[in-house]
Amino acid sequence: MPSTHDWINDPVGVVEGMFAASQSNPSSGWEARAVEFFKDRLKEKDAHTLVPSLNDIPMHYLKPNSLVKFRCFIQDMFDPEFYMGVYETVDPATQAKTLRCGKYKDVTECGVDFNSKNTVTAERQTFYCVPIPGENPWVKEISSASRVVPSTSYVPSRQKRSYEEDDDMDTQPQKQREAHAGPQSLTEHHGNGDCKRQETEAPSSQTTSASHLDLNFPLPGEKGPSCLVKVYEDWDSFKLNDMLEVYGILSVSPALSALADEKDASSNLLDPTESMETAEEQRVHCPPASLVPRLHMLYAKQLQHNNPLLPSAATSEDNSAFLASTLSEMPSVREELLAYLTHVLLGDALAAEYLILHLISNVYVRRDVLPLGKFTLNMSGCPTVASYTERLYQIIQQLVPSSHYLGMSLQNMNQIRLVPKKDYVANRLVSGALQLAKNTSLYLDETQLEQGQLDTTGVRNVTALGNLISWQKVDYDFNYHQMEFPCNINVLIASEGRSLLPSDCQIHLQTQVAPSHLEEYLSTMHMLSQASSQLNKFRIYLSVARLLDYSISDEVTKSVEDDFVDMRKDDPQSISAEDLHRMLVVARLLSLSQGQTSLSRDSWLRAKHIEALRRSRMEQHKCVNGNEP
Repeated sequence: MPSTHDWINDPVGVVEGMFAASQSNPSSGWEARAVEFFKDRLKEKDAHTLVPSLNDIPMHYLKPNSLVKFRCFIQDMFDPEFYMGVYETVDPATQAKTLRCGKYKDVTECGVDFNSKNTVTAERQTFYCVPIPGENPWVKEISSASRVVPSTSYVPSRQKRSYEEDDDMDTQPQKQREAHAGPQSLTEHHGNGDCKRQETEAPSSQTTSASHLDLNFPLPGEKGPSCLVKVYEDWDSFKLNDMLEVYGILSVSPALSALADEKDASSNLLDPTESMETAEEQRVHCPPASLVPRLHMLYAKQLQHNNPLLPSAATSEDNSAFLASTLSEMPSVREELLAYLTHVLLGDALAAEYLILHLISNVYVRRDVLPLGKFTLNMSGCPTVASYTERLYQIIQQLVPSSHYLGMSLQNMNQIRLVPKKDYVANRLVSGALQLAKNTSLYLDETQLEQGQLDTTGVRNVTALGNLISWQKVDYDFNYHQMEFPCNINVLIASEGRSLLPSDCQIHLQTQVAPSHLEEYLSTMHMLSQASSQLNKFRIYLSVARLLDYSISDEVTKSVEDDFVDMRKDDPQSISAEDLHRMLVVARLLSLSQGQTSLSRDSWLRAKHIEALRRSRMEQHKCVNGNEP
């Protein structure tokens, strides 16, 4: 049985050993057994912490062809490609023939017999994966701090090939294209063994070369590795915009870049079908491996969250124990969080209550086109002095795993690309700022609005935000048509008056702090956010509350119906079906915020009470500001 060192340091050797052993028994199902082997190893206690992470460790310190993991987001899905699953090599000296496994590789050994009848062509899918958009610094810090120093790290040595050569290769078409049956075989002589050169790029080369290559991150200013993930089984189970933790074999073979130079010299020898791809498409789909490594997936798990403080679902026993201990503490943690957010919201306890409900909201099911569970909050009455809305976002950023701040200035709305768009020349999906992972907190700062004219892009962006809020969907632009992609994004709108965008609930901020003391108050508020042990409790609390199941008993359902009838009797205009729906959403979130997985009579009465307070406040505000809609 391979040791820990073997299966992490040399997973290709493990796979090839299983392939070789299967030759005496072709029906042994060695491919499924190889995948199961790695799954079983990763289920062992703390085994996943031994696997080095592309998110935390610079790529030039990771050993090529070792096992690595990558916490990522599927930004695009390319067309399936063909590769040589099994091929035969010929020893030049002895003429001995050997069957080789081509799975989990980009290039192969020397001496391939292209005319062998034993060659097997197989198919695999390619995902373009990037780090999770908007993942906050505290997530990266905690994930990085919990890692084990990998045995696969090594100190790279400088090779004679200059870094500038890779820069030149960025824009050149590459010969290694597996999208047509057979091209991998044309690249064999660049493969493993004596013919292979070791990939040893330095950080500086990645920085300079990246400027020539658009890594297509959805959000501006994002950093981190992007990967071409090669998927061999069950690729239909993955969807665009899924969050994954991928365990796979890292491939950074310089042959993938070197082939670009050779293509010009040997273009007359190539398969004519190569020319079906444009130079732009080849540049996007075959970037230099030193900038966009290939990751051959052995195992991947879809992530329900990216909070590193919660268990990674290694065993159900661990999760159950963690959940039990967390549920018992949730009421007390909620009180602490309520006090903290009351302080952050300038002494407004009711607004703090609604902010907690918003932060734990989640689309739990869709009925036809209606997403149930969403709770977009419009917090109006935000002060425009002392950069209050930016400070508020910084606090929220400390609490949630992923978030994005969007200042709704006229310039921003007219210039940024919110909606992803298909580029048919490069055959890729060009990302937009609304291509986000589930449960990302999107903070819209409407206090940045000023007078002016929205152009066509601006109108399209505002429409996209409205559709996102109302229907939790984004219509991606495929030029000749639009395609709906459902999403699950928590939208918080900070504004002075009522937002121009729709919302599920509006709460007007009633500050208890005099404007003259606001700057001083905000400085103390910012200092409070550094209490990390308390912050960690809040972070766990918010993530767990979002993951809990919820139900309503028949008895409570009957009680709610009776209450609604009674309220309508007194004044039919006082409450609508929309108001009832909002109260039910508030009651659900109130229950979950207390760690309760079913609606109690007390939670329902509490929901009615805070909704009455909120509506009363809005009526008072409307009376004071007659022109407020």
